[in-house]
Amino acid sequence: MARTVADQFSQILAAAGVKRIYGIVGDSLNGITDAIRRQGKIEWVHVRHEEVAAFAAGAEAHLTGEIAVCAGSCGPGNLHLINGLFDCHRSRVPVLAIAAQIPSAEIGSGYFQETHPQDLFRECSYYCELISGANQMPRVLQVAIREAVGRRGVAVVVIPGDVALQATADASPPKVASLLPSRPVVVPERQDLDRLAAMLNGEGKITILCGSGCAGAHDELLALGERLKSPMVHALRGKEYVEWDNPFDVGMTGLIGFSSGYYAMLDCDVLLMLGTDFPYRQFYPQGSDVRIAQVDIRAENIGRRAPVDLGVVGDVKATLTALLPLLKQQWDGSHLSQAREHYAKTRKALDDLAIGTPGKGLIHPQQIAKAINDQATADAVFTCDVGLPMVWAARYLAMNGKRRLVGSFWHGSMANAMPQAIGAQAAFPGRQVISLSGDGGFTMLMGDFLSLVQLGLPVKVVVFNNGALGFIELEQKSTGFLPFGTEFKNPNFAAMAEAAGARGIRIKDPGEVEVGIAAALNHNGPVLIDAVVNRTELAMPPAVTPEMAKGFTLYMVKAVMSGRGDELIDLARTNLWR
Repeated sequence: MARTVADQFSQILAAAGVKRIYGIVGDSLNGITDAIRRQGKIEWVHVRHEEVAAFAAGAEAHLTGEIAVCAGSCGPGNLHLINGLFDCHRSRVPVLAIAAQIPSAEIGSGYFQETHPQDLFRECSYYCELISGANQMPRVLQVAIREAVGRRGVAVVVIPGDVALQATADASPPKVASLLPSRPVVVPERQDLDRLAAMLNGEGKITILCGSGCAGAHDELLALGERLKSPMVHALRGKEYVEWDNPFDVGMTGLIGFSSGYYAMLDCDVLLMLGTDFPYRQFYPQGSDVRIAQVDIRAENIGRRAPVDLGVVGDVKATLTALLPLLKQQWDGSHLSQAREHYAKTRKALDDLAIGTPGKGLIHPQQIAKAINDQATADAVFTCDVGLPMVWAARYLAMNGKRRLVGSFWHGSMANAMPQAIGAQAAFPGRQVISLSGDGGFTMLMGDFLSLVQLGLPVKVVVFNNGALGFIELEQKSTGFLPFGTEFKNPNFAAMAEAAGARGIRIKDPGEVEVGIAAALNHNGPVLIDAVVNRTELAMPPAVTPEMAKGFTLYMVKAVMSGRGDELIDLARTNLWR
């Protein structure tokens, strides 16, 4: 029987299926953490930074589909959660955050470490409430869990340390059925299906854009592609659900996408958007000649990025199941064939960039990414930092229906990859987990590399060590700016890992890549791969606009005039003479 609010709190979490809590203990949180300890059903995952705790919980929720929990003590403790929680909320994964608060009698007095989490976290949550007394428990916590699970996002419970230690007002055990609502299946109205079928049964070339809402609908997508003879383009968040064993996939679109995906979307008469809120409007077909239909379970997404001729509210799998019998079999596969040929050429060109020459002493980051893809297990979990690691992940990691890919794909935060790998490995201790980290992202939260050793998590952390904020440099150059504020003076990360008690492998020559990656992946424990890669590698978007070309020209002029012409020589050696 629960004796205190903290006991009741931990009892409800266990009933909701919570298996672990990521966080850092502290005085205002001690009542809850001690209740967790005494209960013995939930693992406390001790990280070094609360932002890491939120990212880790988000990764667990993404991979399992179940609610995950992070926690921070009062004031600056829980405030550190906020960036990771923004990522969780924008990624629409069910996460509960426990934000401990200062003593209830001191709230509003400017007390030591006082903040107001119920206000601070409101923008990155569906539900955020303060528990001010034992009589609010268990109701507030139960509502928070239902909100996180039912709406697929973040819920925050703020609880003062003294309230957690109060005697419980209601000791009745929680009812599990009331905590975890099932996800609804939303099927569109028949009239909407008829209108969509009429659009797709008409004349013209059809291209399909797929996003993360296509999860679980792989068979239906293949049936749709076969029926319409249409190429499928995927957004980055749709990669792990769409591209594998898919003869209709022609690559990704967007700033880091493939030219084949970009042109397949531009060269169509009808664009069918399935479960995607792809944000970059400049990559959508332009002009009134292209008709757009959008299917999404969230009505607020319809028409948000491009003007649509038809919006259909429904989840993708259920919608396609109901739609397929209404579609005519198309026989003209010329649009698909052209897009597939373009994709094959694009894929070969990208693979050619991943070939290194032993002894040259210049490693292309593409070679590292491809070697990881080739040697990773069939059910590996990959995480990637924003910037160039995300580019290499998008272009070189092949999904197969078992592999998973996690990143800060919507919030776009630095330093997400290693923290998310912690959550992935904690949730799946038997699977291979690989973090593709930039040197900027890795060093931002580098302290939690120690957590891998302390927790015994065999994560393989690949650091693309180019000595710079590489993607920012590319942005600066493309808009005519000289690189500024982007350079790093990095240590030998492999030696640092060894000092921390992990395996460190430093790769400095293309001839070392395959052997170094193999040694890392075969090691039974955490590994840091310090991949010293070329700094001036260009990660060009699928189409170069006149503005970008102008920016690069302006950069070259500025570089010469400022005495930095050696940068141009390095750029040419790397990207033109290959």
